[in-house]
Amino acid sequence: MSTIKTSATPEVGKPSRDSGPPTGAANTPAAPTGPKKLFDTSRMGNSRTILGVVALAIGLIALGFLSPGRVPGEGEHVGVFSVLPALVTLAVVFATKNVVAALFLGVITGGVVSAEYNVVDGFMLPALGTVSFATILLVYLWALGGLIGLWTRTGGAQAFAELAGRTLVRGPVSARIFGWLVGVLFHQGGTISTILAGTTVRPLTDKHKVSKEELTYIVDSTASPVATVLPFNAWPLYVGGLVVGTTPLFLTEDDGVAFFMSSIPFNFYAIFALLATLLFAWGKLPWVGGAMRKAMHRARTTGQLNAPTAKPITSDELVTLKLPKDYSPGVIDFALPMGVLLAVVIGSYVLTGEVLIAQGFGLAVIVAIVLALVKGLPLGEAIDGFVDGCKGVTVGALVLALAVTLGFVSKQLGTANYIVETTSHLVVDPLLPAILMAICMAVAFSIGSSWGTFAVVFPIAMPLAYAIDSSPTFMHLCFGAVVGGAVFGDQCSPISDTTIMSALACGGDVMDHVRTQLPLALGAAGLAALTSTGIAFAVL
Repeated sequence: MSTIKTSATPEVGKPSRDSGPPTGAANTPAAPTGPKKLFDTSRMGNSRTILGVVALAIGLIALGFLSPGRVPGEGEHVGVFSVLPALVTLAVVFATKNVVAALFLGVITGGVVSAEYNVVDGFMLPALGTVSFATILLVYLWALGGLIGLWTRTGGAQAFAELAGRTLVRGPVSARIFGWLVGVLFHQGGTISTILAGTTVRPLTDKHKVSKEELTYIVDSTASPVATVLPFNAWPLYVGGLVVGTTPLFLTEDDGVAFFMSSIPFNFYAIFALLATLLFAWGKLPWVGGAMRKAMHRARTTGQLNAPTAKPITSDELVTLKLPKDYSPGVIDFALPMGVLLAVVIGSYVLTGEVLIAQGFGLAVIVAIVLALVKGLPLGEAIDGFVDGCKGVTVGALVLALAVTLGFVSKQLGTANYIVETTSHLVVDPLLPAILMAICMAVAFSIGSSWGTFAVVFPIAMPLAYAIDSSPTFMHLCFGAVVGGAVFGDQCSPISDTTIMSALACGGDVMDHVRTQLPLALGAAGLAALTSTGIAFAVL
């Protein structure tokens, strides 16, 4: 069947790939070449690249001679070498904006430090050959990509955007507020929140020229933060298990869960992050940073949702509408699969306390296919749409696989243990909450995991806080600081799965997202540190 191929998210002024030269271009004489350039800048650029590769090779060889050449035992580290893989990754990713190359170099650095030169067997296979990564790959990536691919054949997402545009969303501001509300609604936290919120809101924000930088910030900043403020999820149980026995306050897991709940008002980073995101969506935040302001101006004036230099980790398969001419799209093509997904995910948690994510995504895909077939979409078109969607997340899968591997490298080398050990002596009693928050920010930013940070810091932070002052207020301050700092690092780290999946779900560039979000998140973190410090001085 013939199809009509149109852009689902048109960008004003962006020529199509099929467009030829401008009218009259064939008759236009070639411009004079002018005098020969004194310096060939392209060759200079190539020379710098070659020199950079040579310098890197020499550095890795030298590192091999200097490093301890071993994997430390449980709870140990290898000194400053423990943080080198993370530092190399962060330095390269901010310098080049090439996330894949940066992550790969970080893994290689870990292999050199530990003398595990076969990084495939030593790090990649153990990190990726797990049930958790298989779930991410099959459910969050392929099922999600397949679902979006199906909507390019049925027009369901576009129909939803048009309906919401007529009823709820009338412009960029209301589109952003709607995104904030959806992010709060999907308060499970982490990957699932970013995927559900980004997928739901993206058609609306694209229609109203909201830049990808704005959307990814809203989606990411209402993922983990809201999960700790509305913790009707697995977070309290996980943290409760970590703090059992660390102080007399936590004799059982139930004590830890109850303390998590009572510490919510002291989780200042999450609270300020959510408020700042709401004000940003509403257009009332007094300062948004230069990079974000440029992105907003670009999208509103030119319709370019991504920067010209951006490298989105989604492909054309996820944004190009291929609607068969005999198929009648409707809101039900979007609403029914999403409704089934939400009913399974939320309903399973309410009824059993367990979130059936895989079952929800799988059933949503099946419902979307069956509905499309009932409405007359040929089976071949449905399968092609699903396959195109899976292909569209290939780059995202590669980035996520490398990020997971680097996280495994950091764990093996004791990165978090080293950071905690080398900073714990800086404690000044009233500054302890702010110090704990800063430590957690650094750890989570380096390893890309809030839960991994919890596992390292909580068993140390709680006894330390209790020894200084066992009063409930001070303990709540320190508890909330650990939670908030870890959430900040996870939210802002370019190697975090939530950062990567936010960019994937929203169709943005990972590093553009990091650069525009980081100043806003740092502002919320600064306010949180000042608030906790002020209260600590009043208590002690």
